[in-house]
Amino acid sequence: MGITLTERAADEVKKIIQEQSLDEETFLRVGVTAGGCSGFSYSLGFDKAYDENIDAKSLQHGVTIVVDKKSALYLDGSSVDFYEGLEKRGFTFENPNVVKSCGCGSSFQA
Repeated sequence: MGITLTERAADEVKKIIQEQSLDEETFLRVGVTAGGCSGFSYSLGFDKAYDENIDAKSLQHGVTIVVDKKSALYLDGSSVDFYEGLEKRGFTFENPNVVKSCGCGSSFQA
């Protein structure tokens, strides 16, 4: 799978899982959805439904990540990090496939 989760992002995911008392089968689903001002938006969420025919799974820094094969085409080579600053706080994507992105940073065109 071509997505990398940084150690800082993994620590934040583990913290959220613990705070929300999610069970051990829960994993982080990373994906792409149609929409946003540039055509596609990133999606992050917790899930338990895994289908080996359409999903790819990896374990990074103690966090299981699942990406559906369609999203993987747009996310290949991407990294997910966690940023915490005075002006904003949250998960960020560094995606080499982006040809155009919106000012908000949450939608893109590939």
